[in-house]
Amino acid sequence: MLSRRLPPHADLNALTRALAQRRAERRPVIDLTQSNPTRAGFSYPADLLTELASEAALRYEPQALGMPAARDAVARDHARRGVTIDPERVILTASTSEGYTWLFKLLCDAGDTVLVPRPSYPLFEHLTQLEGVRTFPFNLEYQGRWEIDFATMQSAPDEARAVIIVSPNNPTGSYISARELERVLALCRDRGWALIVDEVFADYRLDADAPLTDIASRADVPAFTLGGLSKTAGLPQLKLGWIVAGGPSEACTAALAGLELIADSFLSVSTPVQVAAGRLLERGAAIREQIHDRVRENLAALRENAQPFPACDVLKVEGGWSAVIRVPAMLTEEQLILELLNREGILAHPGYFFDFPREAFLVVSLLPPADVFRDATARLLRFASS
Repeated sequence: MLSRRLPPHADLNALTRALAQRRAERRPVIDLTQSNPTRAGFSYPADLLTELASEAALRYEPQALGMPAARDAVARDHARRGVTIDPERVILTASTSEGYTWLFKLLCDAGDTVLVPRPSYPLFEHLTQLEGVRTFPFNLEYQGRWEIDFATMQSAPDEARAVIIVSPNNPTGSYISARELERVLALCRDRGWALIVDEVFADYRLDADAPLTDIASRADVPAFTLGGLSKTAGLPQLKLGWIVAGGPSEACTAALAGLELIADSFLSVSTPVQVAAGRLLERGAAIREQIHDRVRENLAALRENAQPFPACDVLKVEGGWSAVIRVPAMLTEEQLILELLNREGILAHPGYFFDFPREAFLVVSLLPPADVFRDATARLLRFASS
């Protein structure tokens, strides 16, 4: 009765069951997986949403790629990173996830393949399956920093149509380097792949000196950069994302025409958020600064907490909102997180959630309030080392 494209979803894993039971018993949980900035104690201006009530938002004048003023606002916002974006190459979406699905519709036939990084956020498996597309993982290997294993990338099947780069990656926090980008572009030229670059965390530089951003604007192959209000302004509830198309002019024109047809079939981006986009991007800078300060402070606290526990290693974090901790493999990751939740009331992500190829890793969000984070990570490190 249901489509085979629907990913498995009925079974709850052991961690989900244990967390549900603990909450049902009203036992406290310190959530080190928190990725929602609106629940992390940041200060949002009380009048931030005023523009959503503008009289202009009452008029419905749908434009498939988005209202010109909103597309122009996105292009202007990119200028603060030193890049010039043509507003005509900006496509508005309701979310980054929707942006991915539109690109899969644009680039892939049913049964085609896209390359995805491993480890990375476990969203790609669902988004691709729902579109009838397969994934082929290429590995990121930690060599003092996370780097692309090009041997796995080069072994992609003939059905591959695009490669996805997440920069900085979630959860490894690694930006693509100039050397890596050169090799990826060469493969795209050679294999006929398009390049999709998810840059939702690009504004949150940590250990990186001068990371590459806005990669679609640098590419000489069909390329697309993804971004959105969710991360760049800490406003996930407003549901505004975007695609910036790049690459050779002729290919870009064809891609924009295809995306216009796809977008016109859905018209999913609300008028009020488009009317308010410019103001939200401007005022979102203050929220972004708060988040950036928080993740810097928490990363420093995590490293300080780890010093008495040499068996635990906080891996290099070039950017983003997460940190990866390599811990002793005395228990399986599942056993470790279940015991951590049961004994300490601390919730963290196991490495296998992000498809780490081996154990043992824990992933923690850098968003929680600083005092909560400092105390909880000290306890986590002590527990993992014992």
